[in-house]
Amino acid sequence: MSDATLTHDERKPAKARTLLKITVPAIAVGAMCAVVLWAIDVAAEGVTHVMWDWIPEVAGFDAEAWWWPIIVLGLAGAAVGTIVRYAPGHAGYDSATTELVAPPLPLKALPGIAAALIVSLGAGVSLGPESPIISIAVGLSVWGLARILPNAQAGQILLVAGAGMLGAMFGSPVAAALLLTEMVAGIKGPGLLWDKLFAPVAAGASGALVANWLGIAFIPGGLDDYSGPGWADIYVGIPIAVGAAALSLAGAWAMPYLWHALRRFPNPIIFTTLGGILVGILGAVGGTITMFKGAEQSGELVATAAEYSFWALLGFAVIKVAALAVSAAAGFRGGRIFPAVFIGTAVGLAGHSLAPETSLAMALAAGAVGSILAIGRDGWLAIFMGVALVGDVSILPSICVIVLPVWLLVTSAPEMLVHGAKLPPNAGHQPPE
Repeated sequence: MSDATLTHDERKPAKARTLLKITVPAIAVGAMCAVVLWAIDVAAEGVTHVMWDWIPEVAGFDAEAWWWPIIVLGLAGAAVGTIVRYAPGHAGYDSATTELVAPPLPLKALPGIAAALIVSLGAGVSLGPESPIISIAVGLSVWGLARILPNAQAGQILLVAGAGMLGAMFGSPVAAALLLTEMVAGIKGPGLLWDKLFAPVAAGASGALVANWLGIAFIPGGLDDYSGPGWADIYVGIPIAVGAAALSLAGAWAMPYLWHALRRFPNPIIFTTLGGILVGILGAVGGTITMFKGAEQSGELVATAAEYSFWALLGFAVIKVAALAVSAAAGFRGGRIFPAVFIGTAVGLAGHSLAPETSLAMALAAGAVGSILAIGRDGWLAIFMGVALVGDVSILPSICVIVLPVWLLVTSAPEMLVHGAKLPPNAGHQPPE
């Protein structure tokens, strides 16, 4: 519902006192989200250190051995499957069936979600932390704020917690505001759109500030070869963006088929182990740069791009798409946005290798727009990440043009989401009715 269609009473701005009353709890939720994100990151890094540094060193073999990713990811699959089967709450929602922000889960489910997420991230599964860690933030916020603000609605708390975690992950409340605008606009009730966004923006800002202070926010930028909008942005950027989107849509098409094939085994320990082995094989082929969530690996790929040919860079993107599809289908807990950033980066670098005289920043931004729009289906997020990757707002006009043909391509294409799936027993929660 737009502001233009609201009644006179609904268009009346909320009183400042009402907005201020919810500011302090929202800021507290945002700070909590950043601390939770930091704790999950630290724990996942511990798993990474044990599996990829300590064990190879103690056992006396090279962690780069081709067979080691297969063992690590197979073990990770067995561990996550065990958590899904036996932990209270069964590790929350199956990430393949869940949107970025999902309804609250009971407090007892949160430890299982955290454990499955930590193992997935630390072992090198091609998923980011997004949807499970938002579930953790929402669950903690609903539990905590129900005791402080007993009249607060679960939907409002969900928006505040989701915004806080999005702000922490992406280092900006703008990302949270853009992503949640559509959800907030659909909420009926008095007040203007910005009244309804006030608490989520406060939480997003708090989450971003604390995450930046802790050094965990994803803030790439740093590319300084963009000199402003030009025609090259269009004739180079659009093919790169469309190519990244088309490749990502192949993964979106395949993922539900993989999901159903793996669910032929009703025991999650079996299907997550099989999925882990498949992801490990892909990691053995593509190397560790194609593993993990993709944020740090994107920076590494940009720094070493000169060492690779067009086909090698494109190959990295293809392997990452396959690893993302298998990781999501196999029951691992995680999100799809950060892997999409890597896919867009690899396609952008491949495109730039064919037109090296053009802007590298533009190529990377276009690749990110294509892959994120195809995988995440959110134009605001795609535009935000395209600008964030470059760190230069002057690229925004070109990004807004590039996103249009990509949206035409993806709007009727399959989503990387399993709709209406009936989960096996002990394989994760269905969203509440």
